[in-house]
Amino acid sequence: MSAGDALGSAGAKAFFKELAGLRRARTTTCGVAASPGYNTGIRTKPRLAGSPSGLRLGSAALMKKALADEEGLPRFPYHPDPVGTGSIVAAEVVCACCGRRRPFTYVGPVYAVEKLARALCPWCIADGRAAAIFDAQFTDASWRVPDDVPAGVTEVVLRRTPGFVGWQQERWLHHCRDAAEFHGSVGADELADFPDALEHLRREQAGSGWSAEDRDWYLRALSKDGPVTAYLFRCRHCGSHLAYSDST
Repeated sequence: MSAGDALGSAGAKAFFKELAGLRRARTTTCGVAASPGYNTGIRTKPRLAGSPSGLRLGSAALMKKALADEEGLPRFPYHPDPVGTGSIVAAEVVCACCGRRRPFTYVGPVYAVEKLARALCPWCIADGRAAAIFDAQFTDASWRVPDDVPAGVTEVVLRRTPGFVGWQQERWLHHCRDAAEFHGSVGADELADFPDALEHLRREQAGSGWSAEDRDWYLRALSKDGPVTAYLFRCRHCGSHLAYSDST
């Protein structure tokens, strides 16, 4: 649900004025919408200290080991920098899928019967083994897929691409008959470098029923780490930047 769906125009300005002053770190656990009987990964941003049980967050030595790993991190066409976005961290884990000790850990959502939070390596996501063995998905973005996007593309996004954490149900954007690349959460400051993404957000808000002044307040309130956040995507074909937003 977008913030635009959650609020009517009444009181919107007061709401956005309050949000503009908020900068709450995204470290609290939030609920995840998932099919009944499924478990999901804990929806928290990776912590710099105090790692979960069984997982040691990267020291300088571990980082060097990771960078020197002859295999290298796998390539994800629809999520090209999952370390930069926070979906993969330099944290040693014994992968629940391949059983190998790995220097990087996937910390995004996992939709599966088994509890797999922070238990998988990026390699088993990339080659499809984790999805095949656990019947797992890493994002629940099969909705809002345009009819002209091939089913195989959606399969790769759902089952062989690291997901990301949003405040509400995540969306995956599309452009040029393909899924777009995810480039992380952004706020108003970051969006200043991507005017095409900002325009995409303006068009998204045009149907909200808010006044132009209220929509401007909303866009100025966007914060990478705050309670109103945007998510940046890039078209793999034409290079256009896209974005959507949500809130707590």
